[in-house]
Amino acid sequence: MTDQKNQWKTLDKDLRRIGQLEYATQYVGRPLVGFGVALAFIVLAAAVAAIFMGWTESGVIVIAAAAFGAYMAINIGANDVANNMGPAVGANALTLGGAIVIAAIFESAGALLAGGDVVATISTGIIAPDAVGDTRLFVWAMMAALISSALWINLATWIGAPVSTTHAVVGGVLGAGIVAAGFAAVNWPSIGAIAASWVISPVLGGVIAAGFLAFIKSRIIYRDDKIAAARVWVPVLIGIMMGAFATYLSIKGLSRVMSIGLMNALLIGLVIGAASYAVSSPIVRRQSRELENRNRSLKKLFAIPLVISAALLSFAHGANDVANAVGPLAAIVHATQSGDIGASVAIPTWVMVIGAFGITFGLVLFGPKLIRMVGSQITKLNPMRAYCVSLSAAITVIVASWLGLPVSSTHIAVGAVFGVGFFREWDAERRARNNAAKPNSKPRLAPEERQRRKLVRRSHFMTIIAAWIITVPATAGLSALVFFGLSTFLA
Repeated sequence: MTDQKNQWKTLDKDLRRIGQLEYATQYVGRPLVGFGVALAFIVLAAAVAAIFMGWTESGVIVIAAAAFGAYMAINIGANDVANNMGPAVGANALTLGGAIVIAAIFESAGALLAGGDVVATISTGIIAPDAVGDTRLFVWAMMAALISSALWINLATWIGAPVSTTHAVVGGVLGAGIVAAGFAAVNWPSIGAIAASWVISPVLGGVIAAGFLAFIKSRIIYRDDKIAAARVWVPVLIGIMMGAFATYLSIKGLSRVMSIGLMNALLIGLVIGAASYAVSSPIVRRQSRELENRNRSLKKLFAIPLVISAALLSFAHGANDVANAVGPLAAIVHATQSGDIGASVAIPTWVMVIGAFGITFGLVLFGPKLIRMVGSQITKLNPMRAYCVSLSAAITVIVASWLGLPVSSTHIAVGAVFGVGFFREWDAERRARNNAAKPNSKPRLAPEERQRRKLVRRSHFMTIIAAWIITVPATAGLSALVFFGLSTFLA
């Protein structure tokens, strides 16, 4: 009987070891699933290109470009979409799974329904089209830009740095264009404007986000009756948000459907903002009836507007940034089919589909890392702070369009997160000084302890700023090497 019990104990131990081995195998193999699905999508994109282009010499070039275009789209989904969904996830207004589902739907919808119909073949005039001359050299230049920008965004995602995909593509075109046509072919004023956006975008986004957070704190959070103040101001903020996003989408996301000037877009935003205020005011009053007079209650009033803003940001991102993934691919398709280099080309539907689904696959497979970083690792966000970040992203684009300033949506969103965090630091220091001046107050913390309790992680700040600064030079250098290799060995 004792021997039988020992046998069962031994069997149980062996089964537990097998179970632990299976669990370890699943844990190790989980990342490989993502890479496998991504590789399958890249192969599928190449197969689609083969169906449309055939296996001719020019068709093989397009097939290779389609594979790299799919790779680029996956990397954009992994890196860029975090800017839209990160704040909502960090504020616990959305679960990570819910954010991925919403982003996947709205990114695809934006790319397919309102994606750019016409794309400048040399990325907004970075290189003069007639400077390259030879169509074959132009194709290699676009291929090099696609490969180098995709590799750089992949590296940035791996180190946890949200970078501008537009800047990566521009840098890729710049490097290949210089090798193909020389420095004289470069539109240096455009490069200067891009360099200016490194500063303009995050500063403007941060200032606007900090301004709205200061407004919310002074008008709602620091009031004695927070709920009564919220009933007054939350509908106003919702109206501003909906009006801003209506204007933003009119300017940036509906170019395929119709052409809308800034004044007409502002008028559309004004009408929708007023309607949103009228609709949200009774809803906020009803939601706030049973709420306690404390900050935690306020988070419930901002949760739904924050989810809506994240979805609208994803739609606008899909409409605009799908061109970063497939613009060079569309240029290659046009050049191989027509044999000439046009000033602009239409993006074929099958190319647009590759871009839309590639962004979605990249988001689902590899997006959680950057979503967590933007949402919770730079600074702690709650629904009010995250709301300010999302609202800042829309308003900054509108202000920049009005002033004619170049901006990056990635830099705006991340700059807004930093702006919120640095404002919190300043506000905490200000309140600590005021409390220290009161009688019988607790002594202030030592400078070393205050430094340790900073609300913005400086390590992430330096990593992201460094990645922003070197994006264009890095992709330009990498693209130059790739172009040299392609033009030398495949000429």
